[in-house]
Amino acid sequence: MEAIPDDIKKEIWGYLKNYQTIHLATIDGDIPRVRPVTLAYLDSRFWLFTGAKDAKTMQIQAHPKVEFSLTVKKGENSGTVRAYGTANIVQDQETKAKMADLCEYFKDYWKTPDDPTYALIEFLIEEIEYMRPSEMVAHKYQL
Repeated sequence: MEAIPDDIKKEIWGYLKNYQTIHLATIDGDIPRVRPVTLAYLDSRFWLFTGAKDAKTMQIQAHPKVEFSLTVKKGENSGTVRAYGTANIVQDQETKAKMADLCEYFKDYWKTPDDPTYALIEFLIEEIEYMRPSEMVAHKYQL
């Protein structure tokens, strides 16, 4: 698999907003689980702000390999970005506090970054599959 060319990476990253709904796939035992979540793209990294005891958090603790998909649009046409990698539950309080300050909806769910019900998950992308809007062929790239 080829490394992602700079122009393709720029094109894909051009679809990213600070917050977007993605479909996240995790593993629950031997069963795949997919659900819509809000992916934050903040500080040039990918984050999920969630509950510490949520099913997805427990599933990521047991099996940190995940994949997410994002539908992208250009005019009337749509395509997809699928990203595979590792999800890490962040333990570092300094990072959790910094990201909580950047997250516009943090205070809707938690009072402080040291709230024990708050979990911060970082996605480390290893592979991207990209199907441009109006194309029918997806291309895989290594990050």
